[in-house]
Amino acid sequence: MTLARTFSLGSFRCHALEVGSMRLDGGAVFGIVPRPAWSKRIEPDARNRIPVAMRALLVEHPDGLVLIETGLGNKEDARFHETYGVDNGGPGGRSRLEAAIAEAGWRPEDVRWVVNTHLHFDHAGGNTWVERDEAGVALGGERLTCPNATYVVQWGELEFARELDERTRTAYLPTGYEPVAEAGRWKPLRGDVDILPGISARLTPGHVPHHQSIVLRSGGETLVYLGDVMPTRHHLGLLWIAAFDLEPRRTLDSKRKLFRAAQDEGWWFFFGHDAEVIKGRLGQGAEGPGLGDVMRVTTAGFEGL
Repeated sequence: MTLARTFSLGSFRCHALEVGSMRLDGGAVFGIVPRPAWSKRIEPDARNRIPVAMRALLVEHPDGLVLIETGLGNKEDARFHETYGVDNGGPGGRSRLEAAIAEAGWRPEDVRWVVNTHLHFDHAGGNTWVERDEAGVALGGERLTCPNATYVVQWGELEFARELDERTRTAYLPTGYEPVAEAGRWKPLRGDVDILPGISARLTPGHVPHHQSIVLRSGGETLVYLGDVMPTRHHLGLLWIAAFDLEPRRTLDSKRKLFRAAQDEGWWFFFGHDAEVIKGRLGQGAEGPGLGDVMRVTTAGFEGL
């Protein structure tokens, strides 16, 4: 399986990394959209689950290698994997993230910045890893996956992740973010700010209160790593909002604002969870926002259209 697809955005050399997959309930992924509508686009399995990618973005930046999202990591047990239909194993008991980074020509030690849109387990779990013996038994505590990196997230999201309740605690696994805090490696952001020249954070709340999308600008081109404000291309529809979202009306507002900013300039939208489409250029279709210049995942690797 091909794990890394390279493309350019202005002067940035970028790598779309396939770091794993899950199977999630289709009704949860598409919220109030009825099954007859969404199942025409994605056929569910016998348990009503649909395939969901875990996709990171690696950016070669003059100030150091930037990794946006880290996937799940290798810390969860077989029961967890079966519940969520996880497939993310890599060589040596580590996760597929490390193998994908290697396929792009780098090592985790080369990464200088790790950016999380938020701290759910499928986005920030791979911030850390554990060493295991041949039987799969952990040989110690969590280690930073990118030991030389500064880790970036919204300050409010880090606080929110430490005040869990019955609704939120299953999505936040502290093993993905508290070891980063213990190592003193978090650089929390506050609002819409520049992270590095050409890379900025844009608040897109709704999925969680302090969710951020990551905007890359170079050579007159703009790409947005959407995170979970629009996890797949199907979520381009304004009412296609996941049941996972804590504040769906704020998600709706975030989507509207993104569309207003992106359509006139033809921004690229990068999807972290779409099992088939990596990115596409936003435009206006007959029934609302649509995509052109789509880059797709195929069974043989990747296909650019």
